[in-house]
Amino acid sequence: MSANAATVTRARTGGPREDGPKIVEHVLGWTLVVVLAMLVTQLGLL
Repeated sequence: MSANAATVTRARTGGPREDGPKIVEHVLGWTLVVVLAMLVTQLGLL
């Protein structure tokens, strides 16, 4: 078995996929940014 065949047959280990829903990641990311900004302003750190 060649090295290329070994990497093709290897099982995925739950890493990031290219075909995932990108809009969900963007919405969650921006939600985190907004929540963090609200926390900073409420605590008076800015």
